[in-house]
Amino acid sequence: MKILIYSANYAPEPTGIGKYSGEMAEWLAAQGHDVRVVAAPPYYPNWKIAEGYRWPMYRRERIQNVDVWRAPLWVPARPNGLKRILHTLSFAISSAPVMLRQLAWNPDVVLTVAPALACAPMGWLTARLCGATAWLHVQDFEVDVAFQMSMLKGRILKNATLWCERHLLRRFDKVSTISSKMMEKLRSKGVQPDAIELFPNWVDTAGVNPLDKPSSYRERLGIKPDQIVAMFSGTWGSKQDLPAIPAAARLLAHRKDIVFVICGDGVMRPAIEAACADLPNVRLLPLQPKEELSELLGMADIHLLTQSAEAEDLVLPSKLTGMLSSGRPVVATCHAHTELANVLTHCGIIARPGCVSSLAQAVQVLADAPARRQELGAHARTYAEHSFAKESILARWMGQFEMARLPAAVGVYTENEAN
Repeated sequence: MKILIYSANYAPEPTGIGKYSGEMAEWLAAQGHDVRVVAAPPYYPNWKIAEGYRWPMYRRERIQNVDVWRAPLWVPARPNGLKRILHTLSFAISSAPVMLRQLAWNPDVVLTVAPALACAPMGWLTARLCGATAWLHVQDFEVDVAFQMSMLKGRILKNATLWCERHLLRRFDKVSTISSKMMEKLRSKGVQPDAIELFPNWVDTAGVNPLDKPSSYRERLGIKPDQIVAMFSGTWGSKQDLPAIPAAARLLAHRKDIVFVICGDGVMRPAIEAACADLPNVRLLPLQPKEELSELLGMADIHLLTQSAEAEDLVLPSKLTGMLSSGRPVVATCHAHTELANVLTHCGIIARPGCVSSLAQAVQVLADAPARRQELGAHARTYAEHSFAKESILARWMGQFEMARLPAAVGVYTENEAN
């Protein structure tokens, strides 16, 4: 098959959408498919174009048997609502001619990854012009998140943007997303149930295993063998509500047996560094090499997964899969009956979002209950193996792509509009 993936974020970005788009493309290529990708230069999570990618702005490279075409984009140093719009639009515009060049290649499937939804029109048009299946994969509902977190404001703007989003979503032959709650959201936006597919983000359960000995990171960070590590590892962005972690560490400063580790990078770095400057019970780590992921995650006795309440069920944090695969319990800030809370029923405990004392109390409860930590961690590993194993999820992707190769449902859009 010829599969064209249109994703602003792509390898070698180490986290988020770029990581998953890269792993998917490389896996499909390893199965013998002909895979092309149209992407921006790597810039995430640092929000800075990676070394060696500034010039030439347009380039073509081969990564793990995947043909990658790069188009430039504008990357703001301090992204906000308007700047994020201009950021995504810059790539949608610069990549449009690159997408049109793929018509001569005649792909069977065109998979557009959102965000950025701004790329959806060109992804859909490319598929239609070459008779391919038009597929949209929604990693998060960026429009809803932007308005709920007040990155964008105004009723008229919101109504107009949501109308455009709804109109776009219903044009695609297939629309997939990463959680059952997000599938419900797609249905509420008018996407026909038979067009919706569930494809959660995955984890290499063979690569991220529960450690059977203390992690080497403990010695590197000067953490004693009898100290409990509560760790966040991932992108430092506005959706993560990261300031809650140093605030909780401050409340637990009297507990010399509990150490907080915050690992990653992103736009919140200056704020997090400032908040932790006078906290001896906090260790900060930059992003670590992929080869060290199992060792890194295995350092934790408790994983921390904070997120803003406004983003609940509009995105399922991708870092969750690795946390579960490491066989450690998770403390997450979320409301009951959300997707994240449902996942953690037997894998961790939840704290009230926006309540630092609730987060601190949850950490303290697990720190004082080693048997419970072990039980929840065992359930977490089992859940990861059954629900997020990389090979099984990507095999399902391949199966759906092969089914999509059958004659496309040309009348889908007209039928949906009629309904």
